[in-house]
Amino acid sequence: MSSVLRHRLLMPIAAAGIIGLALSGCVSDEPVDRGDVDCAPYDTYGTFEGDEVSISGTIVEAEADRLVESWADFASCTGIAIDYQGTQEFEANIRQLAEGGNPPDLGIFPQPGLFADLASSDFFVPAPEAVEANVDKFWSPDWKAYGTNGDTFYGAPLMASIKGYVWYSPSEFEEKGYEVPTTLDELNDLADTIADEGDHKPWCASYASDAATGWPVTDWIEDYVLREQGPEVYDQWYKHEIPFNDPRIVEAFDSVGDILKNEDMVGDVTAGLSIPFGEGGLPILDGTCSLHHQASFYEGFWGDGVEVAPDGDIFAFILPAESADAPLAVTGGGEIVGAFSDAPAVAAFQAYLSSDTWANNRVKLGGVISANNGLDASLASSDLLTQSIEILQDPDTTYRFDASDLMPGAVGGNSFFKGIVSWIGGESSQKVADTIEASWPAE
Repeated sequence: MSSVLRHRLLMPIAAAGIIGLALSGCVSDEPVDRGDVDCAPYDTYGTFEGDEVSISGTIVEAEADRLVESWADFASCTGIAIDYQGTQEFEANIRQLAEGGNPPDLGIFPQPGLFADLASSDFFVPAPEAVEANVDKFWSPDWKAYGTNGDTFYGAPLMASIKGYVWYSPSEFEEKGYEVPTTLDELNDLADTIADEGDHKPWCASYASDAATGWPVTDWIEDYVLREQGPEVYDQWYKHEIPFNDPRIVEAFDSVGDILKNEDMVGDVTAGLSIPFGEGGLPILDGTCSLHHQASFYEGFWGDGVEVAPDGDIFAFILPAESADAPLAVTGGGEIVGAFSDAPAVAAFQAYLSSDTWANNRVKLGGVISANNGLDASLASSDLLTQSIEILQDPDTTYRFDASDLMPGAVGGNSFFKGIVSWIGGESSQKVADTIEASWPAE
């Protein structure tokens, strides 16, 4: 996945009817007078007293509150009333909204594949010049490409995440003499050691996420394709230059299956399908599992009073490569902001969201990162997020966007998830890969 980004953060806080469909997590930001606000950084955007902009995405609960706070000063200084609607059903609903002629002004898309589908159907308006200028200045060409369809640039990146972190308890590692593994073999040996000790299973497992149940396992598959087969095969896979059921992809399924379909590693293999993904790693805190594979954004799930630090309650290491001297290669996610309206207030808001000003405003509120090169990494809310930003900004890092998010929506946002559910339920790697391959849209 969905990586998100995929920001499928917990469950929506409240149902809010919108355009005949159930969207949730409505947060309205009225442009109130904030007398202490320095409006100088927002002078270039203009003023739009009385104008309203609607924006929707998958970000909900506390993260939605922080998102709204990140543009509060912009709204106050420009006079734009910004209405945010967050729902985990965004991806399932947005095409229906667009086809019905009732989309939001802006959408935050955690799947470039879905973004590309809508761009190909001419639902978006091209990005304004100011947005493209920001992206050319602050983002790499690879990131710009995710918001480009054909020769037209439609949308700027927003937040990002690094997938493939393995969360653990530093105190447990110290007490039991465990070392952070530097290779996949060492990771497997560590898991075997924990299993042999017998007090609990090594790996935590949770995959439930409403219509997107299964996406956490797609992240596992993607990490193993990148580490076992390398970036060239990874790119060929999501571009469908090799079939989904290529033997090298099936091999990645089998490698992950040695963990997630193994009772010695996770206990009840199918239990994770009914455990909300946000709750999956929490048993580390009470010692009932030791390792949890999830993205950098999972830091926000540990709760108040839990210290995320190398010597704190929880920390994480990057899923290692096959060899200790292999170059750093990571998968990640993020969002692309697409516009269904070319209204001036919408364009101004787009420009702000693509700026270094927005990236710094959001990151200093905590819990997230961005690949915006104008971002000050020291503003991150933890050592782990500072490290994540530095990884994203390091030109030597091999970074690959979440493959399922780059695949056509019918695959990356549908058959891949469903295939994972069947696979965890007992179907073979080969059969699941064959079924997903058969679902790939004809070109």
